[in-house]
Amino acid sequence: MLLWVPQTLLALLLGMLLTQGEARHRGGFQAHNTSRPALGRLSDYLLTNYKKGVRPVLDWRKPTTVSIDVIVYAILSVDEKNQVLTTYIWYRQYWTDEFLQWNPEDFDNITKLSIPTDSIWVPDILINEFVDVGKSPDIPYVYVQHHGEVQNYKPLQVVTACSLDIYNFPFDVQNCSLTFTSWLHTIQDINISLWRLPEKVKFDKSVFMNQGEWELLGVLTQFREFSIESSSCYAEMKFYVVIRRRPLFYAVSLLLPSIFLMVMDIVGFYLPPDSGERVSFKITLLLGYSVFLIIVSDTLPATAIGTPLIGEAPSWGRAWYGPGTEEWPPPPCCVCHPPTLPPYPECTGVYFVVCMALLVVSLAETILIVRLVHKQDLQQPVPAWLRHLVLDRVALLLCLGEQATSHRCPATSQATKTNECSDMGNHCSHVGGPVDVDRTRRGRGSPPTPVREASLAVRGLLQELASIRHFLEKREESREVARDWLRVGCVLDRLLFRIYLLAVLAYSVTLVTLWSIWQYS
Repeated sequence: MLLWVPQTLLALLLGMLLTQGEARHRGGFQAHNTSRPALGRLSDYLLTNYKKGVRPVLDWRKPTTVSIDVIVYAILSVDEKNQVLTTYIWYRQYWTDEFLQWNPEDFDNITKLSIPTDSIWVPDILINEFVDVGKSPDIPYVYVQHHGEVQNYKPLQVVTACSLDIYNFPFDVQNCSLTFTSWLHTIQDINISLWRLPEKVKFDKSVFMNQGEWELLGVLTQFREFSIESSSCYAEMKFYVVIRRRPLFYAVSLLLPSIFLMVMDIVGFYLPPDSGERVSFKITLLLGYSVFLIIVSDTLPATAIGTPLIGEAPSWGRAWYGPGTEEWPPPPCCVCHPPTLPPYPECTGVYFVVCMALLVVSLAETILIVRLVHKQDLQQPVPAWLRHLVLDRVALLLCLGEQATSHRCPATSQATKTNECSDMGNHCSHVGGPVDVDRTRRGRGSPPTPVREASLAVRGLLQELASIRHFLEKREESREVARDWLRVGCVLDRLLFRIYLLAVLAYSVTLVTLWSIWQYS
């Protein structure tokens, strides 16, 4: 009994000594920790046993939701031939990392920490339309909140494939998509959501450089779930960048010169149709237009599947969201149709080709009129039906009364001249004919030799006069035929000019009307 008491006292004494030693050691360790910076202690606390190759969730059945956002900064280039769009965007994303959480009170009330991106898990979200690696700056850090939210901000130069429709160049509107999705993980592992509301993303132009060729109309968003295999379902977020070309430069350098050449072609109809200057003038215009097209061919965009046409694109609105996008987000595992632009109605055909065709038609009309009014020695008279149709009906329709009546007066004068000439011919025949000479010779006897020689001279002179009269009559007839064809050509020229002018006016009014309707619709 006496031996048990000392052993108990010795055990109590050893326990007290060990307790004091541990207290001193703990106090020294705390003093050593408080002497280090809070950021260093927090970084060591978070990354000491961190496994960046494992998705950061405590329950593997819980998906990691990544919220993303896009802000368009600039449109760098639009390559219509290669169907490539180059943009510069500000990309933002955040997700919750359950392995990067701490109590701010234990670390000097630190609520946010920047750590290297290479040290933590990062979702494998890419853009499906990537065709080339852009020159983007490398941002090596991310922000981590004390409740585990990781914020990754970085600028990106995005070189993506885009189906560019240049039908309405230079009044075209392009709609290019940027599809963000996880390349490997299904929706059971990584889900994607939108950081901001769709309305705020759509009208955000706060940082856009609005001084270039392209104008940003808006950025439309759409969430979609799709499946490649029956057991795999992936989540994706689409951003539709809608841009419109500023047409002022192309209107001044392409449209106005073409319009001026067409106006000069119309003015060329006021040249006389019987002169050769009109044909040479219109040929010069046609050659000048061809040279103009060769010069501007490098300015026009070209693709392997289409040719640019001149037309105004309609405005865009809420209908571009496509079906199933009125509610946000759409129901799970729904397959939504991508928003598409309204179909463009075919408006004018190829603008420059139509203008070239009009110039060719004008030249062909001029060649026809010159052929009609050209003077020829063996030119046939104007047919009666053509005279009646053109000089009577068409001239009356075009209010050209002088053309209808002027062709009758020459006919009357010609008949008068013919009658006079016929009377003169009869008189000449009566006076100088061989019958009269014989009668005179038989009635009066044989005349002296000088008289016979004189009669022969008179007869030769009369024959020469008859030949001259016949030549003058033929020349007058050919001149009258040429004047008739000139009248017919003038009337037809007026008719074809007015038809050509109506076609050009209708073409121009149609273009202006369609452009105005599509612009303000």
